[in-house]
Amino acid sequence: MSKLFDLYNKLKSENPEKSYLFQSGIFYIALQDDAKKLSELFNFKITNLTPDIIKVGFPVSSLDKYLKLFRTCNINIELIDTKNMTLTTSNSYLQNANIALILNKIEQVDLNNLSVAETYEFIDELKKLVKNGDDCVGAKK
Repeated sequence: MSKLFDLYNKLKSENPEKSYLFQSGIFYIALQDDAKKLSELFNFKITNLTPDIIKVGFPVSSLDKYLKLFRTCNINIELIDTKNMTLTTSNSYLQNANIALILNKIEQVDLNNLSVAETYEFIDELKKLVKNGDDCVGAKK
C-alpha cells in the first residue's frame, strides 16, 4: 500500500486542487484529504487502510453515477488505474463511455428491417445521445 500512498502524495503535491480515485480491484478508493472531502459531501463511510491512512470507496460499477455527482459539485477528479498506472480525467472517462454506448446502439441496428420513420427515430436517438454526452463533459457548442 505504500506505493499507492506515495503516488497519492506525489499527485497531491503536484496538483492539490484535484481529487484522486484509485482503482483497487472492484473498488475505487480515495485517500486522506480526498477521502475526508468525499465523505463530507456524499456521506461515504471513512475506514482505516492503516492506522495512519484513511480511505473511502465505492464499487467500480457505481463510477458513472459518482462521476456525474462529482461534476455537479465541481469536484475535479482524476482516475488512476493501479494495474497500468494510468491517469484518466473524469471528462475523458465519461466521453469514452458515451462513445461506447453510441457505437453499441449502432451495432445493434438491423438496417434491413428499418422503415423510413424508424430510421429517422434512430438518428434522432443518436443525436440525443451525442448531445447528452456533450452536456455531460461540458463541451461548448
